[in-house]
Amino acid sequence: MIGRAGNRSSQARKVTRTYEEIARKFYTGAPIILDGGTGTDIQRRGALMDGEVWCAMANLTHGDMVRAVHEDYVRAGAEVVTANTYASSPLSFLALGREDEIEAIDRRAVAIAREAVSAAATSPVAVAGSFSVMPALTRGNDRVADRRWEADVVKPLFERKARVLADAGCDLIIMEMMRDLDVSLWATRAAMSTGLPVWVGMSVERGEDGTPVSYGNHRWPLTELAAGLMETGADAALIMHHDIDITDEALALIRSVWPGPMGAYPEAGHFEMPNWVFHDVSEEAFVEACRRWRGVGASILGGCCGVTPAHIAALVRAAPTF
Repeated sequence: MIGRAGNRSSQARKVTRTYEEIARKFYTGAPIILDGGTGTDIQRRGALMDGEVWCAMANLTHGDMVRAVHEDYVRAGAEVVTANTYASSPLSFLALGREDEIEAIDRRAVAIAREAVSAAATSPVAVAGSFSVMPALTRGNDRVADRRWEADVVKPLFERKARVLADAGCDLIIMEMMRDLDVSLWATRAAMSTGLPVWVGMSVERGEDGTPVSYGNHRWPLTELAAGLMETGADAALIMHHDIDITDEALALIRSVWPGPMGAYPEAGHFEMPNWVFHDVSEEAFVEACRRWRGVGASILGGCCGVTPAHIAALVRAAPTF
């Protein structure tokens, strides 16, 4: 097994053939290419973002557009496409009293991603389920007030989301914007309980002293956050949804506490709920950054919000030279 199997739950490991073929690269040393931003590319193509739940409803209202985004990433050469399930967060939907809507949204999202892979792939492409702890956001920002969540309320919702992603047909679950050892740890453990492979994506920014800390939650230094989350037995540790210029330092900190597979997929722009504000990052600059991260041990490379199929296609063309 790739992760720390001794720390896994008693749930039987469920590894699809597609995941095995892609994860084999962990041992051969070849890079694994992720897709780029899905929700932001849906917005870029004209879908209106929901004022409460961002891009979550697009699975039901703009399914053809969501499918086209996935297909473009597959044709660009991505080996993992992530279903549009980030914004269907149990925390945000619970705060809005809409938690019973999550299952239908997530099942449709995974089905759309599967349809896209079937239509466009010529080699193995895994479908990942995105699992976030995004809370309800206030229009115009991506910051939230610290809030205490009741474990007996939240944990069952996390477990339900994880089961739905697994049952809907995901090859793996990617935890996204993990930023604490409270609810993020509960969510990661819920994902691990499915038996599916789990990758943990942590978001960081610079703290007051300039060192990388958890995004929006500076109580957690990156090394402490990574060590705690990877103790769950997850397969890979990733830095995601972050500024490109913090990545090198963040990867070094991850490596100091985690010897296994790691990766990076940065953002290009910033969020002002409910819309992404795009900042131009050239394909050349993106590829050169990925080359640098590859050199320090990142084996999983891709993009987050604002990164496009063109960026991923450029990365795929350059990857054989890394």
